[in-house]
Parts: sequence; structure tokens; C-alpha cells
Amino acid sequence: LGKREGYIVASFSWIIFSVFGSLPFLLSGSVNSFTDAFFETMSGVTTTGSSIYTDIEVVTKGILFWRSIIQWVGGFGIIVLSLAILPLLSIGGGALYVAEVQGLTKDKIHHRIRETAKRLGMVYLILTAVEVVLLVIGKMDLFDAICHAFTTIATGGFSTKNSSFAAYSPYIQYVVVVFMMLAGINFTLHYYALSGKLRKFWGDEELRFYVIFIFITSLIIAVLLFLNHFSGVEKSIRNALFQVTSIITTTGFVSSDYLIWPGMMWFFVFLLFFAGACSGSTAGSIKMIRHIFLFKNFSLELKRLLHPNAVLPVQYNGKPVPKDSFLNVQVFFLFYMVIFALGSLIMSTTGLDFKSALGAVASSLGNIGPGLGTVGPMGNFAHVSIFGKWFLSFMMLLGRLELFTVMILLSPAFWRK
Repeated sequence: LGKREGYIVASFSWIIFSVFGSLPFLLSGSVNSFTDAFFETMSGVTTTGSSIYTDIEVVTKGILFWRSIIQWVGGFGIIVLSLAILPLLSIGGGALYVAEVQGLTKDKIHHRIRETAKRLGMVYLILTAVEVVLLVIGKMDLFDAICHAFTTIATGGFSTKNSSFAAYSPYIQYVVVVFMMLAGINFTLHYYALSGKLRKFWGDEELRFYVIFIFITSLIIAVLLFLNHFSGVEKSIRNALFQVTSIITTTGFVSSDYLIWPGMMWFFVFLLFFAGACSGSTAGSIKMIRHIFLFKNFSLELKRLLHPNAVLPVQYNGKPVPKDSFLNVQVFFLFYMVIFALGSLIMSTTGLDFKSALGAVASSLGNIGPGLGTVGPMGNFAHVSIFGKWFLSFMMLLGRLELFTVMILLSPAFWRK
């Protein structure tokens, strides 16, 4: 398997799965068109969580289970992709973890990917099973517990309730917060933790930044909610922690409608759409490791202005970051923002108001789920035009496969011998 084949397999696997995964929606009659079926499936396998269903609680259990299954399978595929395939293509945040995946080298791919997948699959299954048990203890129905565990660990966000987790108890919401946070951590680190290598787990710089970022952001929002008399202390903390974790891990579950929060807090939440969780996790958007590199380089650039002859490399986990990896981060960030801006302009021509267009594209590109306006946490994508649904499906794929994996297929040079 060479680089060319790697790009093709990575991209077309998701497309082909989405085509065949649409069949249950069509054959069951739960959707009326292939466009809606494909949109729902692409949203599932890319773990985005956007939906065309206006009333999910009248949908049959078979379809509800299928929606959860495609997210769970898609989430595991993303882990293998980010930790075993993308590093070999030298792209994405996962490229920085080549040395972390034991025995994985560029000249020995086939056998090592199988071994890596087995280990990661074990971690994925354990986390899912533990969450099911804890949700059942919280008196959630077993069927709902299984469906929600599947979509939590996959950071997918499909729910069996119209109001998502606003329909459940505080205990269940706290359990889901914990597992959303766990799902947003690099799965290689989970494997190290289960293997007793806790020093490698806690010593990871991205993990520490990720946890601190979630708690500081949640604290700020909780204080603002309380000071604006939106809710009491505990509920302010719970809603803030749940929504911040849900958005940063790009899960998309909802415990409160952030669009009705006081002041301009919805805009603060919208900025979190561009802050993803850790590399090697099932989360989307711009991973924490990329933000770390950008912040560090900005800080070092100020020092370079004072000391122009000094050699000040960007370091990660105590080791210098190769220049090509850092350049990849800069280019990715630039492309991401350009695609977001152009995509928003395109979606605004499809009948959506500009706020909804911004939310739809940011949500799809970041694989988040709910957006802003009419596609917000209590809305859906049923009213989006046919062209809009196909365009957003492409945005989901583009964001899920780290931009370059899909973009390179659009280059004529790629198909020349």
C-alpha cells in the first residue's frame, strides 16, 4: 500500500460506506429521498451528528439502532485512520504520533495496522461497555443506554430523544460528560493507561492542555450563566461543563439550548466550534495539538524579534517539532478557515440566513452536529435545500479526513502516472 492508494482508500471508504449505509433508511421508508438518507448516513459515519429527522422519537428502534451503529463503527474507523493511516501519508495531527504507535513504520504497514487496530478496538469496546453499565445504573432504558454509549464514545451525538440529554437526570449528564472527555483523548494514551504506563498518559502535553482548556472555559461560562440569573449554581456548572465538553469533543449532545443563553454567549460557544479535542481521538475540528503549536510559535516569534540570532525551536513533550510538521499545522489552519469562509458564503445562497449558514458549515466541517440559527441545538437540517445537504455532506467528509486527504484527490496531478 503506497501513498496514492492510501489517499484513495481513506476517502472512498467513507463514501462507499455512506452509499450502502443509506439503504436501511430508504428501505424502511423512514426518509423520502436518497439525498436525506445519504446526508444522515454521512453525518453518522463521520460522527458529525447533524440530522434531517424532525421528530426522532417516532422513528423505529431498528433505525435508531442503525444510526448509533454507523456512528460507533465510523468512530473506530476514524481512530484507525488517524493513528495508523494518516501518519503514513504524512498529514494530519496524527502524523505526530508515528513514534507513539508501537512498531508502526512506513515500510511495515499491513501487519502493524492490524495489531494497532486490535489494541485500539479493545480500548474502544471497554469504554463503551462501562458507559452502558453506568447509564443503566442511572435508570436509563437499556436500549437508550446502548445507543447513547455508542454515539458518546464515537463523539457522534445521535440521540434517541428530541431534546437529547436535556431529557435525562443530572447523574446521567455527568456520566456522559466524563465519557465525552475520555472519547476526546488520544486512544494511544488510553492503551498506555490500561497497560499501566500512567506516566506516559499524564505526561502528554496535549492531554493536559485539553483538560485545562475544558475546565477553564466551562468555569467562565458557568459564572456568566449564574451572574445573568439564567440558572442556579449547580445547574450553571452542569450546563456549562456539558455543552463545552460536547462541543470541544465535537459530540454534539445537548443539555441546554445555548442559543437562548443571555447576552452574546452563543458567540462565545460558536468560537469553540474551532477547538477540537486531542489527536488520535474520534473528535473533529482543529485538534488541540494544532492550537498548541500555533500558540507556542506565536510566543517564540515575540522572542525571536528580541533575539533575531537565537535558535528557538517549537517543542512538544520536551522534543523539538520538525519544521515540516509545523508547516503542516499552519497550512491546515489557513485552509480550514478559508474553506469555512467560502463554504458559509455558498450556503448563504441556498436559502439559509447568514447566521444559520455559518453554523451549518462550521458544524459540518468540524463534525460537531448542532450549529446556529435554524440548524441550532433544538433545530435540524430537514429544511436545508437538496444542494445544501450534498454540499454539507462534502464538508463533513472534508473535515473528517483532515482536509488534505480529500483535497489531493481533486488535484489533476494526483491522477497522472
